[in-house]
Amino acid sequence: MPERAAATTDADPRGASAPESAASTSTFTLDDVAFVPYAGEDVHMPVVMDLIGRELSEPYSVFTYRYFINNWPKLCVLAYANDVPIGVVVCKLEKHRDMYRGYVGMLVVARTHRKLKLGSALVSRALAVMQSEGADECVLEVESTNVGALRLYQNLGFIRDKRLERYYLSGNDAYRMKLLFPLSPERAAELEAQSAKLAEEEEEAA
Repeated sequence: MPERAAATTDADPRGASAPESAASTSTFTLDDVAFVPYAGEDVHMPVVMDLIGRELSEPYSVFTYRYFINNWPKLCVLAYANDVPIGVVVCKLEKHRDMYRGYVGMLVVARTHRKLKLGSALVSRALAVMQSEGADECVLEVESTNVGALRLYQNLGFIRDKRLERYYLSGNDAYRMKLLFPLSPERAAELEAQSAKLAEEEEEAA
């Protein structure tokens, strides 16, 4: 399974607008967002596919979604504003040589709800799960021209590992970015709190 990550972030202008029923960001803050763990194919698979299909330029088949989400459901987190889906992160975590490697496969924030640092919040929740599962590192790819996404991941502690020429179907290059675990005590504490909150949300959704 080839690893092809693509992300729209708070600063990325690509993608269609989210439904008009989504809350206006004029008075909307990150505290108003509901983060929801993946609750099964019947409930959330159509939501994930619709969000990602509208916002990302890279096409994915249902088999790609099932590969990631069915194998690592805890690493799929959705964000809602007033019951309207506005963001999602999809990741995996598996053995890679002698490492336990996390991978951010897809990250989407609806155009109407960027500038809230929602992308960072979604990735942070996925990193919290990876940390709790004993990951050694997390990697991802970002389009070399996507300044917003590069800034987002660098602010989370990722570094540029290598440049991948003509990685995307558009012909654009990508940067492979990497984050090493364990994180600093301060960052680990933040992720531990987020992981505990996500676990509570999972119990409430069950």
